[in-house]
Amino acid sequence: MVNSHRKLIFHIYIGFYCSAITLPKICVCSQFSTPFINQFSKDPEAFPVTTNGEPFPWRDLRLPHMAIPLHYDLLVHPNLTSLDFAASEKIEILVREATQFIILHSKDLEIMNATLHSEEDLRYKKPGKELKVLSYPAHEQIALLVPEELIADVRYYVAINFQAKLADGFEGFYKSTYRTSGGETRTIAVTDFQPTEARMAFPCFDEPLFKANFTIKIRRESRHIALSNMPKVRTIELKEGLLEDHFEATVKMSTYLVAYIVCDFNSVSGTTLSGVKVSIYASPEKWSQTHYALDTSLKLLDFYENYFHISYPLPKLDLVAIPDFGPGAMENWGLITYRETSLLFDPKTSSASDKLWVTEVIAHELAHQWFGNLVTMEWWNDIWLNEGFATYMELISINATYPELQFDDYFLNVCFEAIAKDTLNSSRPISNPAETPTEVQEMFDVVSYNKGACILNMLKDFLTDEKFQEGITHYIRKFSYRNAKNDDLWGSLSNSCLEGDFISGGFCYSNSKMTSNTLSFLQKNVEINEMMNTWTLQKGIPLVVVKQEGRSLRLHQELFLKGVFREDPEWGTLQERYLWQIPLTYSTSSSNMIHRHVLKSKRDTLELPEKTSWLKFNVDSNGYYIVHYEGHGWDHLITQLNQNHTLLRPKDRVGLIHDAFQLVSAGRLTLDKALDLTRYLQHETSSPALLKGLGHLELLYHMMDGRNISDVTENLKHYILRYFKAMIDKQSWSDEGSIFDRLLRSALLKLACDLNHPPCTQKAAELFSRWMESSGKLNIPADVLKIVYSVGAQTTGGWNYLLEQYGLSMSGAEKNKILYALSTSKHQENLVKLIKLGMEGKVIKTQDFAPLLHAIARNPKGQHLAWNFVRENWTHLLKKLVFVYIQYYLSEQTCKRKKKGSKTFYFQQVVKLIKYHYRKFRKYRKPKISYYFIAQRVYIFQNRFLSIAFLVREAVLEVLCPRPSPGPD
Repeated sequence: MVNSHRKLIFHIYIGFYCSAITLPKICVCSQFSTPFINQFSKDPEAFPVTTNGEPFPWRDLRLPHMAIPLHYDLLVHPNLTSLDFAASEKIEILVREATQFIILHSKDLEIMNATLHSEEDLRYKKPGKELKVLSYPAHEQIALLVPEELIADVRYYVAINFQAKLADGFEGFYKSTYRTSGGETRTIAVTDFQPTEARMAFPCFDEPLFKANFTIKIRRESRHIALSNMPKVRTIELKEGLLEDHFEATVKMSTYLVAYIVCDFNSVSGTTLSGVKVSIYASPEKWSQTHYALDTSLKLLDFYENYFHISYPLPKLDLVAIPDFGPGAMENWGLITYRETSLLFDPKTSSASDKLWVTEVIAHELAHQWFGNLVTMEWWNDIWLNEGFATYMELISINATYPELQFDDYFLNVCFEAIAKDTLNSSRPISNPAETPTEVQEMFDVVSYNKGACILNMLKDFLTDEKFQEGITHYIRKFSYRNAKNDDLWGSLSNSCLEGDFISGGFCYSNSKMTSNTLSFLQKNVEINEMMNTWTLQKGIPLVVVKQEGRSLRLHQELFLKGVFREDPEWGTLQERYLWQIPLTYSTSSSNMIHRHVLKSKRDTLELPEKTSWLKFNVDSNGYYIVHYEGHGWDHLITQLNQNHTLLRPKDRVGLIHDAFQLVSAGRLTLDKALDLTRYLQHETSSPALLKGLGHLELLYHMMDGRNISDVTENLKHYILRYFKAMIDKQSWSDEGSIFDRLLRSALLKLACDLNHPPCTQKAAELFSRWMESSGKLNIPADVLKIVYSVGAQTTGGWNYLLEQYGLSMSGAEKNKILYALSTSKHQENLVKLIKLGMEGKVIKTQDFAPLLHAIARNPKGQHLAWNFVRENWTHLLKKLVFVYIQYYLSEQTCKRKKKGSKTFYFQQVVKLIKYHYRKFRKYRKPKISYYFIAQRVYIFQNRFLSIAFLVREAVLEVLCPRPSPGPD
């Protein structure tokens, strides 16, 4: 799954899984044994109470393993007029231990009846035995009580008839709508089950470990088509004009990967070199925007088959653009679903960044067909094995298939986004226990995706490309159609030998400690498991402090934090708890050689072979750590950049800019030092370095502007224009150049217009006027479209015209640009209107409301408006956006861990904390204090505010927590 806003586990998993997952080896833990069942018989009051007042025979959130699914036969009939569905299923189960009940997941489903059949019943066509159904909504579970004990090692068949409404949100089996150019609203039905929503569509064993095969049938009207994971094998005509599509049985997979859609979409298709049929589906009027996705999917699928040396296991792959969709995309096996903006590409309105995003998301979801689908994590605490790997494979696959996109440079931003979250004390470890559906959903964040990808990239740099590729191929082969955990990956990367190596009589070194040519510099073995656990089992990012004393380098590591400072009482305690094994790399002024060292202790000393004027750690920013150069270290680097910046690698220059401003935000480096570092940028020719430097300068400017600090704002404006005016003025208003030339052009022109640089605003206003006069038919270069719209939105006529065009546009990429432009208006009545339209969810879809609020809050004229709106509509927003931010009900167990108090307790703490830090900041606004100092304090306090994110989360939990029930603890 791709998180759309790059934008998503604490307690039990150890005791629930015992060993291997292949069917003959599934073990049953002692807590699932007969004594547990006898306990229920003897003391039913110790168990939860069901909706009808009877005791529920299971008290854990996780399902027992006494019975496991082998195969589901599922028949679904959605009614797109009444917006509900009727369905039936037959689950083939294998009883692993004698039991008197079967526990399944079910949420918001009305169970009509349930029956149990033995193999003998089916053989002789006996009616089967009716099952009593008990429901425990707090755990989203039902219990099927059997009239007589089920026998171990025997197969049974459970038949269930059920019905439900098509969901209103973005989870389960839900309705989605789109408008045609003629104004007609059409409805489709689509599924999205990750992580815990398959239970909203059919009763099931809704945990990733319970893999099974699925045979799916879908009933529909003739004006629609049905899609599912596998190819359609036949269609049967029924009464009343209905059709029933039958699909091939799936491979063995987890429930969250099941998918089906009923729609009226059109498609374009092609075939890979290995014969897999790939199709892109979209609503009829957006069919013309599917061709780039088809070309990209064919190329990437071919690449992955060759890279992994493992064929894509299904005969077809469909990619579908869904009008209403929560995440960026979802990797359902053989039927991948996307937001329209993550799949469709309109050459007229899609910019360079739009193209990069579409390519990135397709690469991510196709990687999931191996990482996540073929090999699945045992439990959601290790979701990073899916998401981190898929994000990392974006880098590998796009570099190989689309080198012109320069994704290797773009990947730096993936890591910088992770660092922005990981430097807060509210971060979490990559591998983190998760119990409730809410905690599971919280795992789908920048830590699992971006940080997971970045530590894999760091490990690849440590092991070499070849060794890393061999290891992950071994990992996929060994665990195909099975489940894996952290240690399984480290084991495969430590020993990349395949089973065939042993079968053929060859020798294969198998030990978690390994030695390779790359590691020979260590002069000792390295334990991969031990090293990588320091990156996955503890939160945060290390700061490596380097001090050069002649030819000696004094190193020490500490936890890098923003929002917690040395004077804070918790600082010392936090620092004591963290220690990483850091694979350091560094280069010096004396040599092009990359030096390596693994820092395993808090402090260490290195001896340089020769004297050097400067040194740079974290070569090419492949490592996941921040570096601070004490003494004159930063001064030497700044001098070199000003004299000849090309002696430092382009990625190293990006890394220096990033680390400098991170250190400023934590109070470890002065802002004037960081600004000194950026002065060389007027001579920079590398677009990624320019983008990084300009990004920080723009952030500083908007922070000052948003706080109405006019004197500092004006000084920053003059500073930026002084050093970058020549670069801005030479930009063309076109879509020409390399991908990073185009990204840089968009960034420079946007910044120039934000600064009200006359040549920029005048050109944008001219283009906007011509576009309006042409009734929206003039083709403005896509890379400058957002800039032109934003300038045009500053007039009343322009704003109203853009809102009208927003409703008419058939391009998701264009609608995003228009919506952003509308949010930049300086008139609060316009911003109020946008919020109202977003709340209604018709003109502005609900899926776009959260980013709209974010954009309004970034507008200095909208900050207080957005804040007041959120504060006054807090509870209503949680209900409306529950599928965007929360998505899952909280269990009573989760809520028992929260503080007691009113529903607004934590929200009040947020307000109190913001007021405190604002008062603390204001004391620095004295006339005689330097602009640098004021700006730095704002920058630091901005990161104080980031720590409030944790309190906001607590506020959400407090609002949604149900009252504790009188049942047992």
